[in-house]
Amino acid sequence: MRASVRSANPARLAALWFGVQLVWGAILGISLQARCAELAGAGSLAAYGKISFAGALAAAIVQLVVGPWSDRLRLRGDSRAAFYAIGAAGGACAVIAFYLASSVASLAIAFVALQVALNVAIGPYQAILPDTIADDRLGVASGWMAAMQSGGNAAGAILASILAGARLGIAIAIVLLGAAAVTIARLRALPLRNVREEERLAFSRTLGDLFISRALFFLGFYTLLGYLFFYVRDLVPAGAHVAPTTASGICILLFTLAGALGAVLGAKPADRIDERVVVTLGGGIVALCVAALAAIHSLLALPFAIAVAGAGWGVFICADWAFACRLLPRASLATTMAVWNLAIVGPQMLAPIIATLTLAHFKMLESMAAPRLAFAISAIEILIGAAWIWRLPSRHHGK
Repeated sequence: MRASVRSANPARLAALWFGVQLVWGAILGISLQARCAELAGAGSLAAYGKISFAGALAAAIVQLVVGPWSDRLRLRGDSRAAFYAIGAAGGACAVIAFYLASSVASLAIAFVALQVALNVAIGPYQAILPDTIADDRLGVASGWMAAMQSGGNAAGAILASILAGARLGIAIAIVLLGAAAVTIARLRALPLRNVREEERLAFSRTLGDLFISRALFFLGFYTLLGYLFFYVRDLVPAGAHVAPTTASGICILLFTLAGALGAVLGAKPADRIDERVVVTLGGGIVALCVAALAAIHSLLALPFAIAVAGAGWGVFICADWAFACRLLPRASLATTMAVWNLAIVGPQMLAPIIATLTLAHFKMLESMAAPRLAFAISAIEILIGAAWIWRLPSRHHGK
């Protein structure tokens, strides 16, 4: 068994994460905002906030239902592969419907359906590394997950920049299904690590602080991601030869490619040193770059700041995966990962609400300065998350 878990191929196990993140790279980074602008006109920011909230709420509910179900099956020897297959198939159908939507209402329905389908897979899937990988390789395996996340986001941004409509939806669906097939095929060839029913989650201050820190990081991330399109749209001069969707796609591409590099650089440190240091370094880099974007008005500085921020984010994501895989109990991984993942889903709901309420308070909701204020909020949220991680005692981290 030990030889098997050491020989498990983390790249193939992480393939589904590439497909899922490709979907989010296209939709959360570009297409949801662009489709809201197309279908809602002047009300695009308000429509974006409402649709984002509805989708994230659906994702949270689904994960909390599917997680315990998956864990009960896992205790009986199930590999969770059926959840991956069902989620990918449903997501492929929903993403095509998203790009064919002809009204704000149908767009919202398609987006909620997409969140439901993919989160059928995501909750159980986040347990795949502890299910199959030896403890002393979790940092490297987490680096693969982080790299696949960044690579998938980059690929999604590219597709959303060069394709549109049904062709874009079909292309995303094909990649998602192919990625799921790679992961499922590899998983079926591996023995699963043993779990004991008594290995249950006991809530502690440690896990609470980890959750809060992670939630603050992702609150900042989704604020940045949600308002990037609008920031770039207002920064690109009128009459420019590049469309806002293309320009924002290039930015996301740079962010995610640099994120993959950051994940590679953070993999070994996440196994060897205090993870709090890795998290703080990554978060500090992201916050500094986002704050700079809020202050500057230079199109030339945008690619550099975005790329450096992406590298910092990749470092954080790698350490984040290692945290979860080491600290959460194996017998209830999907359940606890569902709770853990609320630190991502919750910020998806809250980020547009916080930003919208803040912009409305300062009467800037329709102002060209609105994305800049949103970026300032993002930097503050990430810095608080980096500071919060130091509430954790050092004995829980590093080797």
